[in-house]
Amino acid sequence: MIELRQLIEDYLDHLTLERHLSPHTTRAYRNDLERLAVFLVDYLGKPESALMGRDIDSRATRAFLSDLGRGGLSKKSQGRALSAVRSLLAYGCRIGALQDNPAKAVRSPKQEKTLPKHLRPGEIEQLIEVEHKDGPLGLRDRAIAELLYASGLRVGELVSLDWNQVDLANRTLRVLGKGGKERMVPFGRKACEALAAWLRPWGELRAKAGKSSIKNKGGVTRDHPSDEPVFLNHRGGRLTDRSVRRVIDAMGLASGLAGDVHPHALRHTFATHMLEEGADLRTIQELLGHSSLATTQRYTHVDIDRLLQVYRDSHPRARKSGSES
Repeated sequence: MIELRQLIEDYLDHLTLERHLSPHTTRAYRNDLERLAVFLVDYLGKPESALMGRDIDSRATRAFLSDLGRGGLSKKSQGRALSAVRSLLAYGCRIGALQDNPAKAVRSPKQEKTLPKHLRPGEIEQLIEVEHKDGPLGLRDRAIAELLYASGLRVGELVSLDWNQVDLANRTLRVLGKGGKERMVPFGRKACEALAAWLRPWGELRAKAGKSSIKNKGGVTRDHPSDEPVFLNHRGGRLTDRSVRRVIDAMGLASGLAGDVHPHALRHTFATHMLEEGADLRTIQELLGHSSLATTQRYTHVDIDRLLQVYRDSHPRARKSGSES
């Protein structure tokens, strides 16, 4: 028998050390499993120290999901929590600590099919061109927005970037994505110019963190620091994903765009605009770093007006005849 707390900690170590999941993903698993442990204390009437891995049966799992629903958690978040429980128990079975995985018999909450948010071409320019704060941080914020839209990076990938992963001359990034998979991602001229502009005051800001300021000659790529973080906070340390979300949120408010604008919306926008301009899904899948094409399809949109126009122009029985006006 294995205590639930020990099983959870061993599983989280497995995610970090063996599966090489990002800190953000591991933190999400931890939050869901911590919720489970708190729920089981009340549900089973046991102190946490007495909870065992085998206490998670199908009935307890269903009750846990119901409790999350009553607490206002979305169907998507409930599904993620169920996935965490299933994965935890599957791990317990693999290491011989558990005999079966009763959570496999629990149905996932039915998801509402909604299109992810993306920005129109005019809106993305409105966001990026918004008046930025003065000084180095304004240049940083511009570079963040340009690069997110130009590359479709996840926010965790963005904040993990070091300068040795950035090739300004060839406008490419070497990105370490989910599961430790590396991929090459191109970016455009505007993003390159924004990165070069941010690189100029970078060294002075980095010096605030006690690091030596590395002078470069006019932002030339060969003279930039190699193993230092690309994006810094106001103290000169590596920027966090939460800070990037605040930056994009502030830009959205300042630009007057309706609704929430967040880093993942720029990733959706990148994929959608690529698709609308003729890129195929396989290419977009590679650029986004998805292991499944089905995942890529959820990130893309085809504007309904464009879809109808393509149909009317392409289908033989939908085209106007030459005699029609």
